[in-house]
Amino acid sequence: MFYSIRHVTRFRYSGPVRESVMELRMQPRSEGPQTLRSFQISTNPRAQLYAYTDHLGNAVYHFNLLREHEELRIEAQATVEIGQMPAWPDALDPLEWSRYNDFNLSDDHFDMLEDSWFARMSPELESFMKIADLQKPVGDPLSALKALQCGIYGSFEYEPGVTEVNSPIDVVLERRRGVCQDFAHIMTAMARRWGIPCRYVSGYLYHKGARDRSAANATHAWAEAYLPSLGWVGFDPTNNIMAGERHIRAAVGRDYADVPPTRGTYKGDANSELSIAVLLEPTQAPVRHEDFLKVARPMVRPTASMPERLYHQQQQQQQQQQQQQQQQQ
Repeated sequence: MFYSIRHVTRFRYSGPVRESVMELRMQPRSEGPQTLRSFQISTNPRAQLYAYTDHLGNAVYHFNLLREHEELRIEAQATVEIGQMPAWPDALDPLEWSRYNDFNLSDDHFDMLEDSWFARMSPELESFMKIADLQKPVGDPLSALKALQCGIYGSFEYEPGVTEVNSPIDVVLERRRGVCQDFAHIMTAMARRWGIPCRYVSGYLYHKGARDRSAANATHAWAEAYLPSLGWVGFDPTNNIMAGERHIRAAVGRDYADVPPTRGTYKGDANSELSIAVLLEPTQAPVRHEDFLKVARPMVRPTASMPERLYHQQQQQQQQQQQQQQQQQ
């Protein structure tokens, strides 16, 4: 399955600003069943882009726009191929809990076991776990995570505008409403409390034909939990589904603070307005160079008699040289 992604971000300012410094995490990852086939970023006004890969494998672009401007537009376009997704089992054996040990876990896993800025335990979260009967996992880790995902889905309403990108999870716990970012943080914090390494995923979800709660034409977020027997497995508590071929991963981190699509600042005495649009559609496989290019001048291949002609030419040259030498004598 191939998808084309167009992600446009626009910043408008109430007056001219002198400088914009921006960091972007919009490039889809290329690993497992997901393969990035093409990607490009453009800005208006134009800026020189620089890139690096962070310690979690996320592609990070950054720029410093020094000219005066009242609007900044960032557009990312990508083509992604999603291959055959693994068929996850319904459950694992209870011994999976014992596999969370130093032999199966690395430093990156232990980093995803600690509280982070947005995914952290609090009295409000402790109270929710007690009310929802989610204090202790039941059965194997996979079954427990599925129950956790379902519990979050049934306990909260999806409603944009109730929380902000920097709202702590206590806000959604109090109001019982929020968006995908909030639900991913809640699941991440609770899975970590159970001793399961869990991380936050920023990306996109293809919606057409599906009854999803999350909004179309926007970015999406879910959680990935580490199961020693399976690796990293995605859970989408917003829609109560496991991450599959409709989920496109852009970046992973401890929580949203690690992987915002855009993060930056500007210099100037002005207010800012942010607008975002995402267009995600199935597309055809990109045309290979071999199929796209046409031969304008074919390569000349030597015929079978070519070596023989070269031999006669060499003989004639040698005879001419001998005749010249005899005449000189």
